[in-house]
Amino acid sequence: MRIDKMLANLGYGSRKDVKKLLKDGAVKVNDKLVKDAKEHVNPEQDTVTLNGDVIEYKEFIYLMMNKPPGVISATEDNYDQTVVDLLEMEDAVFAPFPVGRLDKDTEGLLLITNDGQLSHRLLSPKKHVPKTYFAVIDQEVTEEDVKAFKNGVVLDDGYETKPGELTILKSGLHSDIELTITEGKFHQVKRMFEAVGKKVIYLKRLSMGPLKLDESLELGEYRELTDDELQSLLEYEVK
Repeated sequence: MRIDKMLANLGYGSRKDVKKLLKDGAVKVNDKLVKDAKEHVNPEQDTVTLNGDVIEYKEFIYLMMNKPPGVISATEDNYDQTVVDLLEMEDAVFAPFPVGRLDKDTEGLLLITNDGQLSHRLLSPKKHVPKTYFAVIDQEVTEEDVKAFKNGVVLDDGYETKPGELTILKSGLHSDIELTITEGKFHQVKRMFEAVGKKVIYLKRLSMGPLKLDESLELGEYRELTDDELQSLLEYEVK
């Protein structure tokens, strides 16, 4: 692979930008200064450094974030901080994007990647990938609600949802629940509870398909997927 193509693929700028880096003597391959953009490198064998920092070449990046409230699930925004803004530069250069969206005030599991094929597969309405949420509801959730969700509820726009699996964890003045749905309509969890006359006051996503939130991650923290987590995602097929 040409050195300029490798650096451009990793997000270090356009081919023109990369040529300037080379011309300025910022790039070395195996401790040898390289200024020729046509120089070929083997990313798996050669050690490439930029301003003294080793560059790790990989085509795709897969990150699990515990999304904090107040941050939006987007790559850029004119007003609000985005989940991509929380990434270290060494990860941001891969130009990753969030797979699906969590509402601004919603916390929890968010997959961030630059693998468009995987993202499409996980988000495709035809795949019905299950997503599980923990929520606190403003009043008592009843067995009648469990039955209603199991049959599918009608949202404010007339859309009837697919069945959802509602589990009551704690019932009372405020109820703790878990809900698994296989769709991703706008504000769906909140609107499903509104359909039965209740309001979500706290919402956190726990899982998406086989991927479960690493509870050791503090809000706003993220890490790369383990090999096992990535393998389970790549091989995942909804039954």
